[in-house]
Amino acid sequence: QVQPVESGGGLEQAGGSLRLSCAASGRTFSNYAMGWFRQAPGKEREFVAAISRSGRTNYGDSVKGRFTISRDNAKNTVNLQMNSLKPEDTAVYYCATSLSLFPTSVFEFGSWGQGTQVTVSS
Repeated sequence: QVQPVESGGGLEQAGGSLRLSCAASGRTFSNYAMGWFRQAPGKEREFVAAISRSGRTNYGDSVKGRFTISRDNAKNTVNLQMNSLKPEDTAVYYCATSLSLFPTSVFEFGSWGQGTQVTVSS
């Protein structure tokens, strides 16, 4: 299974922006749907966004209109542009891969990165 590696996390003020990147090893990157999840201390892992092999996107309700997921198959990367950040966005963000055509469940993602910390101050 392809192994993703996240980067781009950091500290940002409320209302600001961050861009996360996920690099997935292997030349089979284009065969996978990709997703972003996040987990805050004491909370469940939450679906953030996903993008299919063909570029179709889906977003969690809490980030719709603020976050944008994209992919560049030539560079084996998927990005998450996060705008209008809120303190509630503070979490560890994980990138994951899926062999499903358009995954809608955490159970459909089979390979996870180690995560990158995003902290949003009020």
